[in-house]
Amino acid sequence: MTRNGTLALALTVTFGFVFGTARVALAQPDPEDGADEGPVTSPEPKVGGGSKRSPAKPKARRKSKVVGHVVPEAQLRTKPLDRPSGRLVLYGLNTGESADLNIYNPDGSYNLEQLEEANQMLRCKRTDTTKPIEPRLLALLSHVYDHFGKRLEIVSGYRNQRKQTSYHFKGSASDIRIPGVPPKKIVAFASTLDQGGMGIGIYPRAKFVHIDVRPPPSYRWVDNARPRANSLDKQPPKGWKRKKLQS
Repeated sequence: MTRNGTLALALTVTFGFVFGTARVALAQPDPEDGADEGPVTSPEPKVGGGSKRSPAKPKARRKSKVVGHVVPEAQLRTKPLDRPSGRLVLYGLNTGESADLNIYNPDGSYNLEQLEEANQMLRCKRTDTTKPIEPRLLALLSHVYDHFGKRLEIVSGYRNQRKQTSYHFKGSASDIRIPGVPPKKIVAFASTLDQGGMGIGIYPRAKFVHIDVRPPPSYRWVDNARPRANSLDKQPPKGWKRKKLQS
């Protein structure tokens, strides 16, 4: 093999190793399958003009600010949950609407009219559309209300969005705040309700807690990304006229 051929082979192996390793290192799990506040992606680098053009260096991507893990079965609740009161006092941060409802009839069956009111309170804040909210999620939120005795402020419920893998799109996720209650306390209590098949995430910068119901396993995460209310994944499907967001 000639000297030039040997040099070309060495460069090929070197670049292949470096960039291949980078792709593996940058692959990050999606803890919520569509988290409400995601990490920012950097734009592609541009090559500048000039007579002396230096080789363009790949722009470093931002590291993921999501830290999460699957919940071991040993940490899940083993005792059956008692039925909650069914009461939900809700306040929509984006609509200013309030509701005081109970998802159960006196005989323990679901109250369909009250479920519909819950659907309305957790409707998409961008398109004003509704979707049936998973009753199991509403029952968990009722447990949270029973424990803290304060209204639940809805940051986000159903989202009529482009990324359809999100549990928000499926109507089985909500982002909440409780006045006067630190997010960590909400997470700590919600975790005691988990019998398997729950996602619980905390967003310290946005100051809310995400709670969802999902197929097992359960998942926990902390997302320190800055709020991105208008991220592409959360935008409505093409053809919808977006509403101006207040937060």
